[in-house]
Amino acid sequence: MRLTHARKRSNQFELQLTPMIDVVFQLLIFFMVTLGFMQTEREIDSAIQVKSQAAEKKRDLEPAIIEVGRAKVGAAIVFRIGGKEFAAAADMFSLLRSLPNKIDGAYVRVSDDAPFEMAAAAIQSAKTAGFVSVTYLPDREKP
Repeated sequence: MRLTHARKRSNQFELQLTPMIDVVFQLLIFFMVTLGFMQTEREIDSAIQVKSQAAEKKRDLEPAIIEVGRAKVGAAIVFRIGGKEFAAAADMFSLLRSLPNKIDGAYVRVSDDAPFEMAAAAIQSAKTAGFVSVTYLPDREKP
């Protein structure tokens, strides 16, 4: 008779925790190192922009219309902006420089009997005054 204990083979599976903990920590370190930090939502600019009231008032203005043609009184050819007439390009330029609606552009309407030099002076004055776009119109067309 045998007095020694016979080894029983068990079918139970033992889970070894040490290698599993090592793998989990390596994965954790890997993801922390490769993670790209994103901006928080409060730092992201909104796609919807709110306009200030001052900006809306400036956009409500009409574009500048410079007319080059005969004066209402007399036969001289003058520059006309709104109801004001100017004989000299320098006077017209000082008014154009003070107008606030530079973004909307300027239109230069020239009559058929106006000399080329006056039409060119009106276009150049509008560009020098800071208007974004300057459009030439013959007298027949309306902006």
